[in-house]
Amino acid sequence: MAASAAAPTAAAAARSRVLRKLRSIGPGAVAAAAFIGPGTVTTATVAGATYGYDLAWALVFATAAAIVLQEMAARLGVVARIGLGEAVLAISSRSRALRGAASVLIVAALFVGNAAYEGGNIAGAALGAAAVTDGLPRGIVSVAIAVAAGALLVLGGYRAIERVLIAMVASMSLAFLIAAIIVRPDVGALLPRLVTPRLTLDAAPLVLGLVGTTIVPYNLFLHAAAARTKWPGAASLGDARFDTCFSIGVGGIVSILILVTAAASLFGSGAVIASAADMARQLEPAFGAAAMWLLALGLFAAGLTSAITAPLASAYAAAELFGFRSDPKSVPFRAVALTILLVGTVAAVTGRQPVELILFAQFANGLLLPIVAAFLLYAVNRRALLGQHVNGLGANLPAIAVIAVAIVLGGRALVRVAASF
Repeated sequence: MAASAAAPTAAAAARSRVLRKLRSIGPGAVAAAAFIGPGTVTTATVAGATYGYDLAWALVFATAAAIVLQEMAARLGVVARIGLGEAVLAISSRSRALRGAASVLIVAALFVGNAAYEGGNIAGAALGAAAVTDGLPRGIVSVAIAVAAGALLVLGGYRAIERVLIAMVASMSLAFLIAAIIVRPDVGALLPRLVTPRLTLDAAPLVLGLVGTTIVPYNLFLHAAAARTKWPGAASLGDARFDTCFSIGVGGIVSILILVTAAASLFGSGAVIASAADMARQLEPAFGAAAMWLLALGLFAAGLTSAITAPLASAYAAAELFGFRSDPKSVPFRAVALTILLVGTVAAVTGRQPVELILFAQFANGLLLPIVAAFLLYAVNRRALLGQHVNGLGANLPAIAVIAVAIVLGGRALVRVAASF
């Protein structure tokens, strides 16, 4: 009798622990919302439509690598109580030249880079909306998206922004899951390609793009700052790690679902696919309007979430770099965030083809990644910052491997670009 009474109690305790862990989700989901942007959707779509399931392994690698790096960023924020920008400046404080170079790197990676990303984010969301808005001008849709993102950045504090982003990640995950189920992928053909790398010189830029859309330099700054805001100290490190592994893992699955949908429905069809909106229009005759709406909704949500997180990351980094209050409700914070949003809106409304803008930003991001990751790796190995929570060999080896692979992929892509001139 006692044993039977203990069993429900143990089960209830286990459910309680799971629910508590799920309630702790936050900064990881914000990071997932940032990298599941139009760049991810577009690049995964093109990869699936062009190479079928062959590049699925790149997303598995990218997701695992992102978990390694984002965990380090979260640990820096939770334990050391500083952001990545502050850590970079502290590391380089003994040399004016190094500190200046570090500041330039932060500005280039977050302010200049995020302005380019923001144009792609807004334009990508507009592409998704265009699939179902009967030709409504993209400029009008882009402005509406920017207004929605700006309203949340101005009116909401961190908690409100976090809740909205978690809800939108859940919505886009469901949309892409249903879309993948509708096209009935060949699971037997997919599974081996998830674990078997295949890389040709022609595919190298796409592989770099897939890695670059998942492991985003500005996400490392954003995650460290958000983790510091969410959790009070080292005692919360377990929750922070669960949040990172779960949220980034879900983000990686979403990316794979997008590639699988494109591969199952479009690979070998001869259709010219430059975006998920193109895929949505191609799927309607064969799979009905539901597939088109699901993909359009997913692309729209991806664009809107990234349109919020890119300015947010820039503002957090600016606060660390220039010493103003790291609070979404402070005036300087909002000024930086809205400036990035404004630049992106202008680029989306008046500028270049959205897909070109997105892919260029992702390619540049892939090349910047090793530099930013190296700063992070050095920071989390400093006992003065993290004490007993510094990296061990088991954490350093995967991180070094991620940086090495990113360098190799970037080099191969540059060779291909140089050969095309």
